[in-house]
Order: sequence, then structure tokens, then C-alpha cells
Amino acid sequence: MGQKSENEVSLETAALESPSLKEQLVKSHRLSWYYAPSFLLLWLCLFFAIVIPLYNRLPERITISEELARPGEFVAERAQSQLFVYDRIGQKVTGGYANEVTTVAFLLNEVEKIKQQMLSDLYELEVDVQAPSGSFSLGSMVSMYQGIQNVVVKLSTKQSQSESYLLINSHFDSKPGSPGSGDDGTMVVVMLEVLRQMAISKTPFEHPIIFLFNGAEELGLQASHGFIMHHKRAANCKMVINLEVGGSGGRDLLFQSGPNKPWLMKYYKLYAKHPFATTIGEEIFQEGILPSDTDFRIFRDFGNVPGLDMAQTDNGYVYHTAFDTFDVVPGRSIQNTGDNILALVRGYTNASELSEERSDDEGHAIFFDFLGLFFVYYTETTGIIMNCCIAVISLVLVGCSLWRMARQSEKVTIPQICLWFLIILGLHVVGVILCFCLPLLMAVIFDAGDRSMTYYSSNWLVFGLYICPAVIGLVLPLTLYLTLKPHDKLSHGYHLQMCLHSHLVVQALLAIILTAMGMRFVYICLMAMIFYGGALLINLLSTLHDRGNYWALIVMCLQVLPFCYFCYIFYILLVVYFPITGRNGIGSNPDIMIALICGGATLFTLGFIAQFINAFRWPKLILFGLGVITFIFSMIAVSEVGFPYRAKTHVMRFNFMDTHRMFYEYNGTMSHSDFGYYFSYQDRRGLSPLQDSNVDLTGIVSMEEFCDDYVMCGAPCYYSCGGRRRARWLPRESGIQMPGEVILEFLGKTVSEANKTVRFNFELTGPSQMNIFIQPVGEAKVTDWSFLQDIRERYQPPYHIFFSYGIDNSPFKFFVELTNSDLDYNVPVLEIAVVGHFASPEYTRDANVLKFIAELPDFVDVMEWPAQFKRYIF
Repeated sequence: MGQKSENEVSLETAALESPSLKEQLVKSHRLSWYYAPSFLLLWLCLFFAIVIPLYNRLPERITISEELARPGEFVAERAQSQLFVYDRIGQKVTGGYANEVTTVAFLLNEVEKIKQQMLSDLYELEVDVQAPSGSFSLGSMVSMYQGIQNVVVKLSTKQSQSESYLLINSHFDSKPGSPGSGDDGTMVVVMLEVLRQMAISKTPFEHPIIFLFNGAEELGLQASHGFIMHHKRAANCKMVINLEVGGSGGRDLLFQSGPNKPWLMKYYKLYAKHPFATTIGEEIFQEGILPSDTDFRIFRDFGNVPGLDMAQTDNGYVYHTAFDTFDVVPGRSIQNTGDNILALVRGYTNASELSEERSDDEGHAIFFDFLGLFFVYYTETTGIIMNCCIAVISLVLVGCSLWRMARQSEKVTIPQICLWFLIILGLHVVGVILCFCLPLLMAVIFDAGDRSMTYYSSNWLVFGLYICPAVIGLVLPLTLYLTLKPHDKLSHGYHLQMCLHSHLVVQALLAIILTAMGMRFVYICLMAMIFYGGALLINLLSTLHDRGNYWALIVMCLQVLPFCYFCYIFYILLVVYFPITGRNGIGSNPDIMIALICGGATLFTLGFIAQFINAFRWPKLILFGLGVITFIFSMIAVSEVGFPYRAKTHVMRFNFMDTHRMFYEYNGTMSHSDFGYYFSYQDRRGLSPLQDSNVDLTGIVSMEEFCDDYVMCGAPCYYSCGGRRRARWLPRESGIQMPGEVILEFLGKTVSEANKTVRFNFELTGPSQMNIFIQPVGEAKVTDWSFLQDIRERYQPPYHIFFSYGIDNSPFKFFVELTNSDLDYNVPVLEIAVVGHFASPEYTRDANVLKFIAELPDFVDVMEWPAQFKRYIF
């Protein structure tokens, strides 16, 4: 073949430089735009076809009739029959008859049945009803308890000499207004059936087991503190399995472990039949992002007891409501949890590590299940090494790819291609920022328009409201670059590969930075790097890297697994957090957290995939289509569909106290007395959803108005008073009939000339939950008192003491000692208030209050009780 003439070459060059022909050349390497919707729907279908079924997968329930054919297995039907009885007891508020008498009797009766079935030649069973008293700090508050009850059951093998016990814990009390069948009745009956199975098993175990049924978890974890600090068996407990429920049903999520005991994960991997766990949950929970706490913290912090913290997390909408009943607890969920706990108990009770003295410097464990199919764990040290090594390898692979591109393209030098890649990397970083900023902007706009929480009952709205804007933000900068930049020197396929490489570099840099910060959820960056880096390595070795767009097939095939896992993990976060937005308080915009989760989900699930939008013609049109979807979903969200609440299933939480307040002055006279309803907001919308209802809220004012005049704003708040300034007070002209009275009896004062102080002595009687608020007057300072000293030393007044009792209702005596700057104690030096909460269902409600509740819309769930507030000055 002869060489081309100079004229032919110049014509060919001119043709290539022609804008129209250059555009045709670019288009020839792209797919038609109308294939893009099918491409995006493919990944959506994978989510619904793979992720959702695996997330919802539960074992079949085992019935009593099947028990003989399946010996040694957890029998969910028996646990359900016990839960039915537990549910019919009703509300189990600490200090109430239902909790302290009926439920304790129920537990003792069930344990006695198990004792009669037990293989008494192999096992010993001891039952103890503990009624401890004590106190501890809960944030800036003193939490005190008196005579609360724990049912403690010890099961041991007669031949065992081990002094190391396995502790299993759940609580049998409930929130006011809720029977607590999910939280935590489900775990109570799971423990009973596990106890029965262990007691009738012919295979003995080495270490004794303590089954702790605690009766005051909902009051700030008091009963678990009472056990770990005061029970005779507490010092023997070397490990705990804490069982909680954050909703009703679903699988039991392992969301906390350790601390510093990686061997716990070894046994979880060996024995858990249905693994469901993530380090991400542990770090989110321990950072306080979720407004919850569990007994696990008490065992860990006060008893130095490591272990596992597990909870069912589905259907959090019924959590702490009247709808947390037997009917909404799936039997298959009980079976799932029972299978896991029974298997884990059998594993840990024979673990040699339980009796070994091991150091606490072994580091944390990194753990996760892969779609519920298998479980992965490794130590934090291993994670650091893997993160750094894979990140460096990823960067090297990107460098090899860029060198290969330069070698294959005669018109491009290595410095040129490196410069182009840096531009692409910078634009992709902008895209990553927009991936979070655009959903956050949507969250701010909706909140500004009083349309927050539109996804609360219509979860699917997040696809249009937050996922689509995140995809647009992630892809837009590089789309603009690829449509505006000339492609005559480098093929579009190479440019597209560099776009994907830029995401790999971002993941590598994130892995290195977050690892240096000590974050363990970096394993998701590791997973992203492994699968894309693996695809890149295959393409380089097979030369598909340089063969048109064939490299894309390898990339997409290897993205299926990480896509499914990332969808799975972020779906878990959304399932947990959607209901929490309904009880997160009015102080913060919950849509921001949803937007951040959706932004993170988009970044990881679609970080590599979304860039393939640029493999189609007219990618800006595709992004415009996503914008149209966002607009359509926004219109739907501001309609009735976006109204957050639904009767019985997605309720508005409405907490208030019908209150009688009395204010006494220094001379003993009552200066003011009023009646009203104290509302503590549960979600961002406050009381606005009630404005169009029949509820009369005329005259409602902010509690902020009382803060300058009265200690703790005159708020009859419960054990948490942090939101008192944002609470509301609705005055009532007619009196509210109180079912009882809180009485603060002044026993006298003693002035000490030597210490230059004055001591006031008091005796407090009233309902089973009471608050004491202490505020020095003027220049006076508290120098001593009956409560924990570190609270007085570490925090500024007003001081908050929460006091509760269970079976022991004897009066509570205490003193407060103060000093005044001028040593004059014939003037006011102490302002003290007491609040009595008549939260138990045994107390009779006022007729006017019941009428007010009846006027509320059907989408409202009420948690209400009478409260009495008395303020004194001494």
C-alpha cells in the first residue's frame, strides 16, 4: 500500500478539526441517549430484586408441634404465647402495680415452669428478685433509684467450677402509654425460651449464665446500674449480651461490640445463624447521632463488662407508642432472634476466653455481614494495614492506566494526560461536594417551607427528593467537562475511564484520611477500591483497557456486588432513621440527616456507575430528566401524600403533662398557682399539624417566658429537661384534678459557724417518679449535698436530680448545704422545686384532660400523665 500524499493528509487533518465531524466522531463512540433510562433502571431493579428480599429474609417459625422433630431448636410459638400474656398486662411503668407486682409474678411463674422441666441431674437454677438502691450521673443529671426490681436467674451446670458468667439482659418495663410488646417484651420472651432450651439440653456447658430481667430501663437505665453495682453475682459477669428493640420486628442487628475484644466477633461468626451486623452502626450510635441509649453502656462503663449489643430495628414507628402491641410483632422475627441468641449462648458459655484474663489493648473489631449471607470481621490493626495497602495499590493502578493511555495515544504525552487527569479529579471533587450539597439544599428548602419529614410515611419520596439531586451533583461537573472539552487527541473512552479513576483516587484518599482519624467504617471505602481496582487490573492485564468500550463490561460486572452491599447498608440506616425523625425533637432539621445518608448512599452505590451517564449521547438531557423527576417528586411531597402521619402506623407523637404548678415565696406564702398542659415537642413540625384540627390551643405560650422567674423555667419536665426552653405551656382556667400529691417537707436548717455554711434538710414523698431542681439564690453556692458530688463540681446550676422508686416507696431524705458570700443566712439562699410524675396507668385521669385527648386527630398517639410542680425559696 502506498503512502498518502501530503494533500490527502492535510484534507484528513482538516476533516478531523472540523467541529461537525469531530462531534460525529465523539457520538460514534457513545450509545443513544434513550438507552440511559434502561441503564439506570437496571440498577434500581437490582436493588428491589436482590437487596430488599435479602434484607427481609427471615426463617420460618417453629411451632410447639414441631418441637419433638427438631430438638434443641428455639420454638417461636411458645415465646409468642408468653408475649401474648405479657402484652395483656398493659403498660409497665416502673413503680406501678403492673410492673412491680404483675410482671414480676409473670416472670417468676414462667421461670418456675422451666425449673420443673429442667434436667435437674445436670443443672442448677437459682432465682433472685433484687431491689437495689443507688445513684449515678446521667449527663449533667443525677439519676437516683430506690427499690427498683430485677429478676435474676442463674443457670449453671452442676459439674462446673467456672467463676466466669455470661450475662444476658433485657428489660420488662415500658414507657408510659405503651404495653412495650416490642420494646422489650420480645427480648424478654426470647430470653425465657433460651433459658428453657438450655435447661432441658442434654449437652452441658462450662460457664454459668445469668439471665437478667431488669425492671427500670426506660428510666435512664437505672435497673442495669443497680445490678452491675450491687448484685452479688455482678463481679462474676465477664461478658454481656444486651437485647433491645428499637421498633417491632425485623432482624436483630449487632450494632455494638467489645470494647477491645475482637474474640467476641470470632464466636459471633462461628455461631450466629442469621448474621446481621455493621461497624457503621456502632460508630453512629457511639457518636450520639441517634437519640437512644441502652443498658450495654452501663455494663461497659460501670462494670467493665464487654459484650454484644443487639436490637431489632424494623418498624420503629410503633416504638414507645400505644401501638407497640403483640399484633405487630412477627413470629418469624422472634424465631430469627431466638435462633441467633440460643446459638450464641451455646458458643459463649463454652468459650475459653470468657475465663481468661486478657488485656484491653487488643483494639476494636471491624465487622459486617454481607447481605445476611456471611459474616466478615478483622481487627482494627488489620484494617489499618489493608486500608493503606489497597489505597496505595489503587493509586499505582491509576498511574499505570494513565501511562498506558499515553503510550497508546500518539498525540498525547504523559505530562499532558496527567494534567487532564488532575483537572478531572478536581471536577470530580466538586461533584462529590455537590452530591451532598444538593440534597442538603432540598432539605433546607423543604424545612423553610414547613414541609419537613415528607418521607416519614412515604419513604419512596427520598428517591426523587434526595437521590436524584445527589446523582445530578455527582455527575454534572464531569458531564460539562466532557461535552465542552475537545476529544481529538484522546478518545472518549479514555476520558470516561479517567472519570472513574478519579473516583478511585477519592476513595483511596478518603480511606487514608479516615483511617488516620481512627474511623472504622472505612471498610466501605476498602470494598469500593477492591472491586473497581480489581476491574482495572483485569482490563490492564487483558488489554481490554485499550479496546474501545469493552473495559466497561468488566467494570459493571464487578460493580454488582459492591452496589448491592452499599444499597443494603444505607437501606439499613434509612430504615432505622426514618422513624427516629418522628421523635428527634423540634430543635434540629431531621431532613438534613436523611439528605446526608442519601448523599453518602449515592456516592458509594453509584460513585462509579453514575459516571456511565456520560457514555450516552446528550448526557445533559439525561441529567435534566433527573431534575424533572426531582420536580415531580417535590410536587407530590407538598401534597397530601407528603403529610407525614398516618393513623396507627406512622403516628405523630404527642407528649404532654396535665400540670398543677404552685410557687411559694420565702415567707411561705403561695405567690402563684396555675393549671395547664406542658407540651414537649417530639419532632420538627411541633404542634403545626394540629392547627387545622378541632383541638383548642388558644393561649399557648413558650416556656422561655418563665425561665427568668423560676428554676428550670418552671417546667414539669421528666428525666430529660434539655428541651425545656423550646417546650410550650397551654394555660387552663379550670383546675386539673390531681390523682395524688408530691410533698416536700422542710425538716429544718442548721447554720455552721465553723464552716460558715447553712444546711437545709428535707423529706420527699410522692409518686414513683420525681424531679428535684436546685438553684442557689444570689451569691450563694452549694458546698455539699446528699447527691453525687461530681455533678455539683462539674456542672453549673440549676442542678437536676431525678428520683424513682419501685417496690420501696419509703420517703426520701436529703440535705443541701450552701455558703453565702456575706455569711448572712436570714435571706433567701436556695430555690428548690420538686415535680411529681403520676405516670403509672393506675392513676385516674381528669375528665377535662380525657376530653382534650378525645379531640385530637386519629393520627396522634398520646403519651400523657398528671404532674405536680412545687417551687420553694429558703
